[in-house]
Amino acid sequence: MDLASESMLSFLGSSDENLRALERVLDADVHVRGNTVTLSGTPADVALAERVVAELASIVARRQSLTPDAVRRTVGMLTQGVGESPAEVLTLDILSRRGKTIRPKTLNQKRYVDAIDANTIVFGIGPAGTGKTYLAMAKAVQALQAKNVSRIILTRPAVEAGERLGFLPGTLHEKIDPYLRPLHDALHDMMDPEAIPKLMQSGVIEVAPLAYMRGRTLNDAFIILDEAQNTTAEQMKMFLTRLGFGSKVVVTGDVTQVDLPGGARSGLRAATEILGGIDDIHFAELNSSDVVRHRLVSDIVDAYSRFEEERESDVRVGNRAQRRSAHARAPRR
Repeated sequence: MDLASESMLSFLGSSDENLRALERVLDADVHVRGNTVTLSGTPADVALAERVVAELASIVARRQSLTPDAVRRTVGMLTQGVGESPAEVLTLDILSRRGKTIRPKTLNQKRYVDAIDANTIVFGIGPAGTGKTYLAMAKAVQALQAKNVSRIILTRPAVEAGERLGFLPGTLHEKIDPYLRPLHDALHDMMDPEAIPKLMQSGVIEVAPLAYMRGRTLNDAFIILDEAQNTTAEQMKMFLTRLGFGSKVVVTGDVTQVDLPGGARSGLRAATEILGGIDDIHFAELNSSDVVRHRLVSDIVDAYSRFEEERESDVRVGNRAQRRSAHARAPRR
């Protein structure tokens, strides 16, 4: 395969890092001489490698920098046999600021972003590190900049993950600030930090605990509810019924990390059962393959999932054994 001469440096990467990543994830042998890429191996391996190289060349042709991570994700998408082009997924620009562009990095992330465009209410459900909150924030800022909405409202429940809110020092605002800090951090990645305080003072951006949403009607706003697994069913209903005209809602959460006290049922779990099938409400599922933090985060998520499945299986087996034992001990009439 011959690539454009001006594309080769970007294709190979700094110190050939992209080429080395390609060699690690492909079974076919890859040889580069000049601007010619030669592939050898079994017909199936070569066919996959040709598709991968073509997608990577398309990414480079769109003047997007190619990274080893993009190489690995391209191979992963093609190996899974998805219909969408990896180049289309990895070059979708959501938001740009100071030379940094926010884009989806996986097919599920692109489907999630597309769902936000197409629906009024979207639930982004998945484990830590899958970008569900970050991408929702990027879409909110994009909508504000395009004047599709007049304000952004960011909220999350103030539920402790093993700590006690009352022991934190300071005023009520200072107590709840740690719970809202991740939303502030994401905002600072996407907007001019000097502009954020002014926008918050004017009400264009509001970051507040979920309890502050009660009794309101939220018109012409992009509203994000983060950490929604820590809402009760009543709180979730209260929040969703705040929806006003011209608004869009994104609800994000991880149903495996519920911190509600006393084993209370998660409002996010309830919503998936109650609201499925309603037009203009979409549930986007992300999984460990969509983790965009350190590689170990994906491994950790998978390990915990396996542990929980094994524990639930052991509990079911133990319950059946107890029932059989109780039946055997029961007096015969």
